[in-house]
Amino acid sequence: MEFTHSTQVDTNVEETFAWHERKGAFRRLMPPWEQAELVSGESSLEDGTRLTFKFPMGPIKMKWVAEHSGYNPPHTFADTMVKGPFKTWHHVHSFVETENNTCRVDDRVEYTLPMGILGRIFGGGNVRKRLQRMFKAREIRLAKDLKRYHNFAHIKRKKILIAGSSGLIGRQLIAYFGTSGHDVWRLVRRTPKENEIQWDPSQGKIKAQELEGFDAIIHLGGAGIGDKRWTKKRKIVLEESRTKSTQLLSSTIAQLQNKPEVFIVSSAMGYYGSRGDENLTEQSAAGTGFLPDMCVAWEASAQAAKDAGVRTVHCRTGLVLDATGGVLKKMLLPAQLGAGGPIGWGKQWYSWISMDDQVYAIDHLMMSTDCEGVYNFGSPNPVRQKMFAKVLGKILRRPSFMPVPPFGIWFLMGKMGVTLATDSSKMLPNRLTESGYEFQYSDLEHALRDALGKWKK
Repeated sequence: MEFTHSTQVDTNVEETFAWHERKGAFRRLMPPWEQAELVSGESSLEDGTRLTFKFPMGPIKMKWVAEHSGYNPPHTFADTMVKGPFKTWHHVHSFVETENNTCRVDDRVEYTLPMGILGRIFGGGNVRKRLQRMFKAREIRLAKDLKRYHNFAHIKRKKILIAGSSGLIGRQLIAYFGTSGHDVWRLVRRTPKENEIQWDPSQGKIKAQELEGFDAIIHLGGAGIGDKRWTKKRKIVLEESRTKSTQLLSSTIAQLQNKPEVFIVSSAMGYYGSRGDENLTEQSAAGTGFLPDMCVAWEASAQAAKDAGVRTVHCRTGLVLDATGGVLKKMLLPAQLGAGGPIGWGKQWYSWISMDDQVYAIDHLMMSTDCEGVYNFGSPNPVRQKMFAKVLGKILRRPSFMPVPPFGIWFLMGKMGVTLATDSSKMLPNRLTESGYEFQYSDLEHALRDALGKWKK
């Protein structure tokens, strides 16, 4: 059996092929709903090298081992399945020069299903649909990433250190920076591997000399806000995981001989608290309550780096849309069961941002030397919660009119759940758009369809 797909991109053959050779390409090209986990082998596409990853097949995880062949840069490379769910699988990637120094990427997959004729009868159609969905997602991501990369391709690549790299945003940011040609390092708590530096923020331990020479240091870390009930102990963990780690990095940066050009630190729209229909810009005052107080302390923890003359950026992030985690993943099951309707009256504002815009905006602020201070990370078009539920229900083809009472959320998730579900934050990204950033997704339905792979036929 054969499957083919073509993707037109605006970069030349050499740049497009080089993008595929860099670390991070596998994660950026793999649709989030496939939930594939890279195990090893992303260092080369040369003949004989292998790439191993795991992916869910029902309740179990299967291993796929692919061996590369046909390496002819910048024109072709191929991979053949050595171990995996198919009887045979051979995928040829071809890069063809097109008009105006652009490129077309042609994918040709030849595969054989297991179980012979029974496999073709019962599985053939499903496999083809899955491939069509997967390669459409690859096409969308590749075209977007190469376009964004090209915006800053003329600027020298940077040496970047990232804390919180294993989180939802960190995984995609690491991959995007890798495919953009940057030298990416991670701050980790475990024993460090290649391109990793060990630290222990809870104990205030970090080796300052190892932070010398980085162009950018990015801190995304912090215990998950919605992972557990907000007990007194949990609130302390939430705040200290942010403030102590940021303070440690900030004070260490201030002492360096070779300080980074920029220090980027996460923050959250929780800074503003629940404000009804008020338009919240970067100039709006902080709200009151646990989340605003925590965010104020979080941002203040970076002051030492700022005082030392390092360009410091705070990203007040809204609801990040990604099928593999965060708020969208929590919403999916209730919505699929038809229980994803308005919460209360549903009039509260949700400030959302696509995962790609989250990544691209961080890159934009890192590469733009005139950008510093606070930036709201949310779409220019926040929506009311009942509209969010309606759009999600439409995409999933499920009813979304049944109200969800706040006491039900309280029963299941405590005060944390009620706060996160019912707070109203109409956050607007004024400074981000004024800096020249162009959102990839300003329409919620467009963003959700791409995030979930649920496109109109």
